[in-house]
Amino acid sequence: MVLLSASSCSMTKTIMALNYYNTLATLLFLLVSSYGTYAAQKQSLGASFIFGDSLVDAGNNNYLSTLSRANMTPNGIDFKASGGNPTGRFTNGRTISDIVGEELGQPNYAVPFLAPNATGKAILSGVNYASGGGGILNATGNIFVNRLGMDIQIDYFNITRKEIDKLLGKSNGRELIMKRSIFSISVGSNDFLNNYLLPLVSVGARVNQSPDAFVDEMINHFRIQLTRLYEMDARKFVVSNVGPIGCIPYQRAINQLNEDECSDLANKLAVQYNGRLKDLLAELNDNLPGANFVLANVYDLVMELITNYAKYGLRTGSSACCGFGGQSQLAGIIPCGPTSSLCSDRYKHVFWDAYHPSEAANLILAKQLLDGDNRYVSPFNVRQLSAL
Repeated sequence: MVLLSASSCSMTKTIMALNYYNTLATLLFLLVSSYGTYAAQKQSLGASFIFGDSLVDAGNNNYLSTLSRANMTPNGIDFKASGGNPTGRFTNGRTISDIVGEELGQPNYAVPFLAPNATGKAILSGVNYASGGGGILNATGNIFVNRLGMDIQIDYFNITRKEIDKLLGKSNGRELIMKRSIFSISVGSNDFLNNYLLPLVSVGARVNQSPDAFVDEMINHFRIQLTRLYEMDARKFVVSNVGPIGCIPYQRAINQLNEDECSDLANKLAVQYNGRLKDLLAELNDNLPGANFVLANVYDLVMELITNYAKYGLRTGSSACCGFGGQSQLAGIIPCGPTSSLCSDRYKHVFWDAYHPSEAANLILAKQLLDGDNRYVSPFNVRQLSAL
């Protein structure tokens, strides 16, 4: 038998104590680390539900028989997730909604509702219902044959809403929608460009409708649409106003304007609508308990970018990168496609094509919406809205 000395016993107890505290410290570290990881995951969870037109369409029109399509080169040439292949996005890279989702920690881009993979757990990261040519009014975009207007987009969200309840249960589904999801809506431009300003092509009655009456019709219809989303538990909204559509290359070309000129009529219509939209969102914030409607002042944002493009490291605020040369490149009246001429400095253009901003512009615009002040996003910015 070997007898341990008193000093040996003391050393043994010390070692045992150290081992105990080391083990306890390790367990505490793992617990804190796992909680931190869980908290980070929980913060990044939630969904992004996107409604609107070609400014945020992520590919829904790929699945429609429509004249409004972007699933052809060189569209998507800078979209890393697809390896530079077209996805149906009407730009060279990411849309504003894509960038905002990334910044808010969305694990995946919101899947287009009409895509075959818009099922199961994929919808829990969000769904994109936007459609090139779509508008607030059902008549908008008739020129394109097929497109999804806002009424149809909201009908489709109703389908998604029920699927989420099936996946998560009603209580968890409601929490996801109400507390951890953002509803982004970018619509209205087509109601002017492809409806009111094309009355003979779209709806003959527009010839005799005043701008006031047309804007009234838009606002009244939009009120119903936003309320429908609220009734399906939407609470956090980011609603974009209409940009300076009189300054897009298309409008400059068809009106035979110089590079530094814009169509007064188109911009006046946008400004008139935007004033009414601001009042509508204030009304809904007051009357719909728990709702937070954020106004994205895209008009002033884009006008700032067009006017002061050099300040942002860009080369032009008027010429389309993807066009057909000469004056038609300024406007790119024919949609961007395989036979288009392509600029060599895509990251120096505000406009990708006749109607849509480049990814370079989208990055600048998204940053302002995420972290900007009340000039461009109010009553608070998108990151603050997400944290509510």
